[in-house]
Amino acid sequence: MPELKLFRKRLIPEECILLKDDEIIYSDDRIIVTKWRTLHPKKNFDHGMSCYFLKEGYKVSRFIKPDGNPIYWYCDIVDYEYPDDTTLIIRDLLADVLVYPDGFVKVMDIDEFGEALDKGLLDAEGVKRALHSLAALLDIIYSGKFDTLTQEITSRVV
Repeated sequence: MPELKLFRKRLIPEECILLKDDEIIYSDDRIIVTKWRTLHPKKNFDHGMSCYFLKEGYKVSRFIKPDGNPIYWYCDIVDYEYPDDTTLIIRDLLADVLVYPDGFVKVMDIDEFGEALDKGLLDAEGVKRALHSLAALLDIIYSGKFDTLTQEITSRVV
């Protein structure tokens, strides 16, 4: 069976990019775990690992500094499309949540929902799905169970 190709599709700015350097470490019908190098390396981080939660509508990523220390967990609200058996398109639904090592939580980019609606990039159903996924993710974080998500990555990536 051919390896799955992962694509990241952004709405703002509009782009669809093959994640050619992402290595799939584990996958089943619930999750896909990858490790990766940034497409455009930055001074403060250059690699990481991610877990795509296929039924829940989010992706949890650990961003790591060049020296190997983590910066934060970066959570994207996403949906998934399988145009064929070898392709998975991960569509970024704009809202993001950062979880810092000290436990601080920051929700970002909610304002982009209005822009996406105005531009016809998302419809009301898409916004509702994204908000439900965001609420479920925040419930996990605020209830102190975020480690149940991060363990999916840390238990599989060496």
